[in-house]
Parts: sequence; C-alpha cells; structure tokens
Amino acid sequence: MGTAHACLPYGHRPLDRPRGVLPAEHPDAHPRSPTLNAAPADQIRLLDVQALDVRLTQLAHKLKNLPELAELQTLEADLTQQRDLLVAAQTEESDTSREQTKAEQDVDQVRQRAARDQKRLDSGAVTSPKDLESLQRELASLAKRQGDLEDVVLEVMERREAAQERVTELTGRVDSIQAKVDDAVARRNAASQEIEAEAATVTKERELTVADIPADLVKLYDRIRAKEGGVGAARLYQRRCEGCRLELNITELNDVRAAPADTVVRCENCARILVRTPDSGL
Repeated sequence: MGTAHACLPYGHRPLDRPRGVLPAEHPDAHPRSPTLNAAPADQIRLLDVQALDVRLTQLAHKLKNLPELAELQTLEADLTQQRDLLVAAQTEESDTSREQTKAEQDVDQVRQRAARDQKRLDSGAVTSPKDLESLQRELASLAKRQGDLEDVVLEVMERREAAQERVTELTGRVDSIQAKVDDAVARRNAASQEIEAEAATVTKERELTVADIPADLVKLYDRIRAKEGGVGAARLYQRRCEGCRLELNITELNDVRAAPADTVVRCENCARILVRTPDSGL
C-alpha cells in the first residue's frame, strides 16, 4: 500500500491518532465538528460539479492564454516600432522640404540681384572704370554664390527624396503589420466568443446540477475547493484518492467501510471530500 492516510467521517477525527488530524488551516477540521450527512447520490453528484468546475478552470486558462494574445503582443510591439520610425521619417521629409524651399529662395534672391547688376552693366549707365570694375566683381561673386547655393539645393533635394522613399517604405510596413494585427484581433475575438459561450453553457449546467444538491454539502465543497487548488471532491477509485493520488491502507479502508453510506468522508491527506462509488474497491 502507499503512504498511509485516513479517510474518516466528516467531523469525526480520533484524537489518539495525531497523524490523522487535519491541519488547522483546513475548513471544519475540528474533531468535535458535527457529522455531515448527505445521500450517496448527492455525494456522487459532487463529482459532476467538480468536473464542471474543472472545465470552467480549463476554459478560463484557455481564454487567458490564447495564442492570438502572444501574437498580438509581438505584432503590436513591431507596429509601435515601425510607427515611430515612420514619424521620424515624416519629420525628416518635412524638415528637408522647408530646407529646400529656403535654399531655393536664397538662389532666387541671388539670381535677381545678379540680373539687376547685369542690366545696369548692359545699359551703359555706369561709365566710371572704377564702378564698372566693381560691378563686374560683384557679378562674378554673385555667380559663385549662386553656384554654391544651387549645390546646396541639390544636396537638400537628394536628402528629401531619400526621406520620401523611407516614408513610402515605412508606410507600407505599417499598413502590412496593421493588417496582421486586425486579422489577429478578429481571430482572438472569435476564439474568445467561442470560449465564453461554452463557459456560459457550463456555468448554467453547474447551476442546475448544484440546485439538486443539499446546500450545506455544496458549501463545504466550495470551501474546500477554494483552499485545495480548485478540487473540492475526489472519487475513491480502486482504494486510491483521486485528489492526492495516494492509496489507502487496510486500516483506512476499514474506517471508510464502517462509515454509513450517507456520511460525508474526507481524505486526511488532501482534506477533500472523498466520494465512494461501486469502483472504490471497498
């Protein structure tokens, strides 16, 4: 036999067997607590309730861990990054656009001034050799200045074109990722609705099942389930508690055999309600 653990009528714990006393943190563990009785059929119905509760727990876990949630987390992080890059590219394109406009205005101002000087020179109005020389020097200086500014315009135009190409590329990336996000959201919503619909059905079935079980037995079951990891009742199958998976020894089996059929017994090892069935091996 496996590790010894007694399964005794609820509330009846012999004080001369220290290892058989439930820990103080378990509900209704005091040895003088009154015995709880329930029809064997009602106790067996607890297994149906337990199965429904397990399914609800599974559904909640499934809903919380949908693969689409992890997919969305990755996609949204990527989307945020690409949007940030797009904003930076759009800002650069806007800045270079203003810079190009300013450079072209500078070229136009120099060109207009050179045109005025050239008109004066061609008109013959300037006759002084000194003034003619000064005007010619200014025209040469303006020509060089215009050439330098036109080089600036070309350089800015190249940077602006590169920024525009970057904006176009990143816009395509953002649109592509957004489409994937929308698809993942749709799949997540569909999966969530399916799970929630099943959970609603299971919850309704649980309510109907619980309605046919004595309230004090359900209350005990719920209290134990809250303390014992979601399992409040376990079947005794082939002399083994299916809650803690430990086998009862002969003494423990005799204790259970001696308990009336309508007495609620508890597993001393895991404290869960131990439900006897024709397969219990008693």
